[in-house]
Amino acid sequence: MPNRRRGEIAAVLDGTPRVLVLTLGALAELEAAFGADDLMALAERFGRGRLSARDAARIIAAGLNGAGGSVSVEEVARMRADGGAAGFARIVADLLAATFGAEAEAPPSPPPPQPA
Repeated sequence: MPNRRRGEIAAVLDGTPRVLVLTLGALAELEAAFGADDLMALAERFGRGRLSARDAARIIAAGLNGAGGSVSVEEVARMRADGGAAGFARIVADLLAATFGAEAEAPPSPPPPQPA
């Protein structure tokens, strides 16, 4: 079972439950891949909320490898997640929130109906 306090999350990829975590080594790998000078620059890049599918695959691969797996970005690109692209986006958002200390935000609730 993943430990959120250690930055671990659970995800189901290709029908298999997995743990992902961005260890210091995984973060260093992402810094190099994204050309970020340091962790703050990496966090700022992720904080902009604009990631490509290739970016998402890199982040998920780093998370799987940080948890002890051995997968390439290309292997992740061929995986499937519940919810399709939105499922992958949720995995990335959850992993980044667990790593950088913020809780993933739930979608806003619709406002209550107003009396007529």
